Amino acid sequence: MTPTTRPPATPPRPTGAARPPGMLHVRFRNAHDTPVSAGQFEQLLGLLAQFTPMVEALPPDAALADVRGALRYFDRDAAGIAELIRLRALAWHGVRCTIGIAANPLLARMAAQAAAPGEIRTVPDDAEAVTAFLDRRPASALHGVGPATARALSAYGLDSVGRIAAAPPGTLQRILGARTGRVVQDRARGIDPTPVVPNAVARSMGAEHRFVHDELDPDRRRRALLSLADDLGARLRTTGQVARALTLTVRYADRSTTTRTRRLAEPTAHGPALTEAAYALHAALGLQRARVRSVALRAEDLCRAELAAHQLSFDPSDDKAHRIEAAVDRARARFGAGAVRPAATLGPAARRTPPPKHGSKPPGPGAGRH
Repeated sequence: MTPTTRPPATPPRPTGAARPPGMLHVRFRNAHDTPVSAGQFEQLLGLLAQFTPMVEALPPDAALADVRGALRYFDRDAAGIAELIRLRALAWHGVRCTIGIAANPLLARMAAQAAAPGEIRTVPDDAEAVTAFLDRRPASALHGVGPATARALSAYGLDSVGRIAAAPPGTLQRILGARTGRVVQDRARGIDPTPVVPNAVARSMGAEHRFVHDELDPDRRRRALLSLADDLGARLRTTGQVARALTLTVRYADRSTTTRTRRLAEPTAHGPALTEAAYALHAALGLQRARVRSVALRAEDLCRAELAAHQLSFDPSDDKAHRIEAAVDRARARFGAGAVRPAATLGPAARRTPPPKHGSKPPGPGAGRH
């Protein structure tokens, strides 16, 4: 009888020793730092599922994976599993992974954000390491703390995560409100009880445009936002969903970001309504000579279109716009997503160039000579 080989028993962990973290936040980018496609994203989620069933998709290019249950099976720690994921994604799909490893989703997300492209960064699960990792980070680095909340905290001298963690709870609750104050202080101390929800229904849908060069022209940024909003609207209508909110993320040349969210007047997948909200978010930033590397839009708080309330309108132009949009969707379904695009996305030079007349021939090398 052939004896079975068992993995060596894990030695008992000394009291007070750091526990191995097992939460992975994985961001995917193509080798040339371009966004992954929807098809690639599905394949990469399948790659993560080879290691653990506890995978939560964060479209369009990230995912959470809880690998604590897989550590003994693969006889590796979380960093070893992350290295396998990184190598297989690059070898099989040509995709580069940036991975943050920590004890909870908040710290794993922040570790991935602080890592260089393609790097694996780990935050050990002990109080001193977590405090050292968070201490000097700006308040806006905490997930869920937007520019308005960060400004409110900075007005009271709470401009870093360490100062927020050390502030009296009553002070934070007076500044931000009872519930938000408690949540922000817990996050500043590295506490996040949010579980990984596998196969969760998508709660958001995003798209990103990366400029070839750092962009200073606001008109080009608006054209990029128009294209993104049109794409988001088409994808929402294809899946039968509507969005209740829209988030704009602007990434600058120094790799810093600004994120703003706006609640929509009503749940919608209508391209012009999404475009109007995107333009308003962009205008509210008041960017002057900012060097913008990329812009991204995310449709948030999604719900089924048939469950959303819609305000009736007697404006004939509104009904006409929806009929045109339905015709465009039919054309795209038949001829491809690029068959119809908003004219404004082509830029003024392309719109000024008249199309060639039917049956006309381009002038030959001797044209104009007599």
